[in-house]
Amino acid sequence: MFSFSRKSIVIAAAMLLAAVSGSAQEQGKFDPKLLKSGNYKLACYKVQDGNETLIGTFAIGVNTSGDKFSLTTTTAFHGMDLWNDTAVSNLNTFQPIYRASHNDMREMVLHFGNDITGYHIDKKTGKKRQVKEAGDRPFVDSYTYPFILSLLPLKSGYQTDFPVYDYKPSNKNNVKTAVVKEVKNNVYKTLHSGSRDVWEVTVEEPSTGEKSISYIDKKSRRLWQVDIFTSGLQVRMIDTESDANTIKAPFDKAATLKMITGGKAIISGQAFARDHDQGRQLLSKIQVINIQAKQVAPKGTQVVLIPYNDYFKEWVKVNESQRKKGREGIALSEEAAACIKTTTVYDDAGHFEFVNLMPGEYLLFTEFSFVHTYSQTEVVGYTDHYINGMFQYSSANTVNNSYSTGAGASIQKVVTVSKPGEKVEVKLKKTKQ
Repeated sequence: MFSFSRKSIVIAAAMLLAAVSGSAQEQGKFDPKLLKSGNYKLACYKVQDGNETLIGTFAIGVNTSGDKFSLTTTTAFHGMDLWNDTAVSNLNTFQPIYRASHNDMREMVLHFGNDITGYHIDKKTGKKRQVKEAGDRPFVDSYTYPFILSLLPLKSGYQTDFPVYDYKPSNKNNVKTAVVKEVKNNVYKTLHSGSRDVWEVTVEEPSTGEKSISYIDKKSRRLWQVDIFTSGLQVRMIDTESDANTIKAPFDKAATLKMITGGKAIISGQAFARDHDQGRQLLSKIQVINIQAKQVAPKGTQVVLIPYNDYFKEWVKVNESQRKKGREGIALSEEAAACIKTTTVYDDAGHFEFVNLMPGEYLLFTEFSFVHTYSQTEVVGYTDHYINGMFQYSSANTVNNSYSTGAGASIQKVVTVSKPGEKVEVKLKKTKQ
């Protein structure tokens, strides 16, 4: 069983955008017309014993304007600062022009020409290195790998190898060789677009022992998934299809906005959590008393109201399905997001209110944290009792202690306004944590 450190996960994930590219002899085979400008989002998972654990996301922007190919990414690893990277190449030759990387581990800027110049700062040690080396040789910047690889003349049995420029302070030579070992047919089941015919492309780096397997759409050349294997670590990147419209129900912005602004009905209520069994769930074999049974949402807690029409019902259903699969949810369009109403709890008793509503169904949602306080009786030992040297009985020795535990509530409820001007009172409560 592998043991993964945060550093090794970050390094392996970053390698997805810093693995292999194309050489001078292959550059004529790259087809820049297959590149498409757009914005994409990849989810990054650690894979261990067949299980996927989400560790971050890559937001990617591709621009092919003029004679340049620009790739920008914002990487968000859980518990870490954002990583921002930029790579600019010549759109016809894919020779690198500019490369920059800014994150909590390093700061790097490189300019490519007859010479490669720039600097690298190790933020852990504070050491700054000036970069200057010959650049008049064929290679492609390693950061462009997933997109450059998709432009090769892929077919079953296709093989090639090429030089890649990848600057690291520890390198004796920043140009390494990447080898396309195998290309074969496969079918890939996407999150939202169904099954797609793909090329399964295996790439290895002999000098490092690293390997990647990419699944590239035959028709669109979209990169659906990449698996990276290095030093006993497997990291998987999956296209979340953030640009896909997976909600089939029609959306009428004017009618939806009217639901939350064009009426005189009111929904008001109280948000709170109630859990009589919380203490026993935590300490099932210890007597627990004086649990604070009702925990109201703190003043200022946000409460969300969604006009629960067919579009939003489908959106909720799709996202619940995604969550059960451990996948990222589907973002709302700007038009749909503009039709969600919010308010806040306005007192210390958890009360909230929505006004100007039309008759219809509404989904209420809120989340808040609170502290359980309770006292409990603990058995700390036993005393045996004897009469005339003979054991009679044993009694428990107990102490009473007070405790508090952090908890949270995530609550949702569908509420119906039946007639114009109606005032609906609701209890927005969580009964189990």
